[in-house]
Amino acid sequence: MAGLWLFITALVGGFVVLIYSADRFVLGAAGIARNLGVSSLIIGLTIVGFGTSAPEILVSSMAAWNGNTGLAVGNALGSNIANIGLILGCTALIAPVTIHSRALRREMPILLLACLVAYGLSYDHRLGRLEGIALLAGLGLFLLWLIWQARRAPATDPLIQEVESELPPDVLLGKAWLWFVLGLLGLVASSKALVWASVGIAHYYRVSDLVIGLTLVALGTSLPELAASIASMLKQEDDLVIGNIIGSNMFNMLAVYAMPGLIRPGALSVQVVSRDFPWMLGLTLALMLLGLGCRNPSRLSRLGGMVLLTCFVVYQSLLYLSLKS
Repeated sequence: MAGLWLFITALVGGFVVLIYSADRFVLGAAGIARNLGVSSLIIGLTIVGFGTSAPEILVSSMAAWNGNTGLAVGNALGSNIANIGLILGCTALIAPVTIHSRALRREMPILLLACLVAYGLSYDHRLGRLEGIALLAGLGLFLLWLIWQARRAPATDPLIQEVESELPPDVLLGKAWLWFVLGLLGLVASSKALVWASVGIAHYYRVSDLVIGLTLVALGTSLPELAASIASMLKQEDDLVIGNIIGSNMFNMLAVYAMPGLIRPGALSVQVVSRDFPWMLGLTLALMLLGLGCRNPSRLSRLGGMVLLTCFVVYQSLLYLSLKS
C-alpha cells in the first residue's frame, strides 16, 4: 500500500508541476517570438497552441521512450475524447457556447479529416515511423493553412480578437529565455514522474498502460485546456473556448499520436482501432454537427453539451466494464 501512495503522490505532484511548467514554457516561447518580431496573431495561433499541448507531447514521448506505447497512444486519444466530451460538454452545460468565427467553422471539418487520416494509418494495427512522419507533415500543413487563413481573415473576426487579447504579457528577451528553459526542464521532469507513477498504478491494479493513458493521464494532461475553457467562458469569449479545443485536438492527433510511431514503432492494441478510435471519431463528428448547425452564428446548446457529456460518461463506463471482463 505504501508503494501505491508513493505513485499517487508522484502522479498528483507531476500534474501540478506539468501545468505550471507548460504555462512558463508558453510565456517564454511567446516572449522569444515577440522579441524576434513575430506577429501577435501568429504567436497566438501557433506557439500558444503548441504550448498548451506540450504536456501531452512530452508525456507521450517519455512513455514511448520507456516502451509504454499503450500509455502514449491512450494519452493522445483519451485527451481528445476528454476535451470534447468532458470539457466542452461541461462548458456548454454551464452556458451555451455561441460560435461567431468563420475560421472556426472551416477548422472543424479539417479536424475530423485529420482524425480520419490517423485512423486510416492505424487500421492495420501498426503505428510506424512513416505514419508518424505523415502525421507531423499534416501538422505542418495545418499550421501553414492556419497562418494563411489568419492573414486573410477580417480584423473583426471574433476569434482573431479573442486570441490576441489572451496572449501572455511582454517579457524581456533574457527573462523569456529563462522561462522557456525552466518551463521545458519542468515539463521533462514532470513527464518522467507522471509516466513512472502511471505505469506503477497500472501494474498495481493490473490494468493495461492503454487504459491508464485513456483515463488518468488523459484527464490530467487535459487540465490546461479545462482551465483555458473556464477562463474563456467567464470572459464570454465563446469562440476561444471552441478554438482551444479544436487546436488542442489537432495537436494531439498530428503531434502527440505521432510520437510513439516515431520513437518506438510497433503494433497497436486491437481495442485502439475497434473501440477508442471510433469513439473519438464519433465525438469529433458530433462536435462538428452540433457546432456548425444551420446558421451563422451557430450555437452549442445545453442539450448539445449534455449529449457530449453523456457520450463521455458512457465511454468511461465501457472502459471500466472492460476491466471487469
